[in-house]
Amino acid sequence: MNNQIEVKHVSVKYGNHTVLEDVSFSIKKGDYIGLVGANGSGKTTLVKSLLGLIDIEKGEIVYANPNIKKGYLPQIALTSDSLFPAEVKEIVGIGLLGGKIRPKIITKLDLVKIDAILKRLSILDLKHKRIGDLSGGQQQRVLLARAMVNSPELLILDEPTSALDPRVREDFYALIKEINTLDGTTVILVSHDLGSVQKYAKKMLVIDRNVLFFDDVALYANSHHHVEAHHA
Repeated sequence: MNNQIEVKHVSVKYGNHTVLEDVSFSIKKGDYIGLVGANGSGKTTLVKSLLGLIDIEKGEIVYANPNIKKGYLPQIALTSDSLFPAEVKEIVGIGLLGGKIRPKIITKLDLVKIDAILKRLSILDLKHKRIGDLSGGQQQRVLLARAMVNSPELLILDEPTSALDPRVREDFYALIKEINTLDGTTVILVSHDLGSVQKYAKKMLVIDRNVLFFDDVALYANSHHHVEAHHA
């Protein structure tokens, strides 16, 4: 099987509280998976498990390539602090430093990569702006650029559009779809926005501590595992 990631019987506990229980599914290269579930269903915990950020109590997560490059756009509150001094190019550059041992410095080649991703996401003109001076949609593209600058094979987005207005949200989703289609980047999108997940994702993963549904988006409408749709 050409599975890029296999999640096998994964359980995660916080203290005595079981957050994920016996979760199993596999991801193929180029999948675009919408990860949905009610609040407290374990979505963010699953994402953090995939990224290796938290310990798994039982089971395992197996990557076909253990050194796979991952890009992560965490759930964040967008900042309106115009005093926040970091320029866009510096924030995107952080995405290149994680893979470096030492010295952690930005090279000329890195600057080319930063310009290339800013251009691709249509924000090259914002390169020297402070992030606190940007609109929500612009900030989100900067953070996407940070996640993408290292050309990840797996891109994980945790509620990326909850702070954006509908038109900007649509643009953002279209951009992610393009990255998935053109680059063959595997995408996992965590979202409350069922409509957008059904419109853009290829597969739907519904969890509530366990996997309730995992299959093609088109089959979800006929399943009995409907998530309570509520907008964050």
